[in-house]
Formats: sequence, C-alpha cells, structure tokens
Amino acid sequence: MSEISNPRKSLLLISLISLQFLSGFSADSNSENKTKPHSSSRMSGSTILVLCIAVATVVGLSFFLFRLWQKKKREEQYARLLKLFEEDDELEVELGLRD
Repeated sequence: MSEISNPRKSLLLISLISLQFLSGFSADSNSENKTKPHSSSRMSGSTILVLCIAVATVVGLSFFLFRLWQKKKREEQYARLLKLFEEDDELEVELGLRD
C-alpha cells in the first residue's frame, strides 16, 4: 500500500485505468459502429464549440461574481473597521481621556 502513496504512481495508475475505460467506450471498438459512417453518439464540431463557449461563459461569470463578492465583503469589513474606530474616539471623549 505504501507504493501507491507516491503521487506520481497514483496519477499514473488513475490515468491508465481511465484510458482503459475510454478505449472501451470508443466508437471503433464495436463492429456495428464501423458500418455506419456517422454515428448519432458522436458530437459534431459545432456542438463541441458551443459546449466550450458555454463552459467558458460559466467560468467567466463565476469569476466575475466571485470578484464582486470579494469587493463587497472588503467594503463591509472596511466600513466595520471605520465604525469601530469612530466608537473608540467617542468612548475616549466620554471617559475624559481625550478632549
């Protein structure tokens, strides 16, 4: 079991297993798919392009929303910090520590 703990060996093992699964799912492995020139299970180039654009759009939108959330959170923390210091000034005046 200690042999598999090496990250490179485990990555190699996972990639070899996934290649075995991919080769089993390929269209060339079945003899019935060889007779059909265009199988319905294959995606066209335009479908792949649309999927790539959709994934890129989702990733871009997620990144934008994350940055917007970070900016809002930063502004809230800054406002809380300013409020904290304002309250300290009032407290010092009330205690007579400052004029």
